[in-house]
Amino acid sequence: MNQPEPTRPDEAILLIAHGSRRQQANDDLIRLRDMVRVARAGQIIEHSFLELANPTIPEGAASCVEQGARKVLMFPYFLSAGVHVVEDLKKFKTEFENRWPETTFQVCPPLGLHRLMVDIVFDRISEVESS
Repeated sequence: MNQPEPTRPDEAILLIAHGSRRQQANDDLIRLRDMVRVARAGQIIEHSFLELANPTIPEGAASCVEQGARKVLMFPYFLSAGVHVVEDLKKFKTEFENRWPETTFQVCPPLGLHRLMVDIVFDRISEVESS
């Protein structure tokens, strides 16, 4: 597994999930945010939801900028590059760059078919096999 890069206090990571009516599903992103904050202590790490939960993506972006971010990495906590990642997040990126021209926004690739996904699949399968 790759080691985390050094902390950049003026760079933010905005974790983005779809959002759910089920709070337990939303809590997963909050726990991930907390884990990333530990791994990148001193860096701006926020979370947001596309719909059905708060904070919204614009609220998350505003929080990053208010904390001094000059660069915001918009990380889609999605499994594939569907409409939300390809179209919706790019639309938000353009909106944010117009609203905060002094800050750069970049949309990261979704989780997708990363090579570590195979390990995750087998780890989840082993949880069922061992119960």
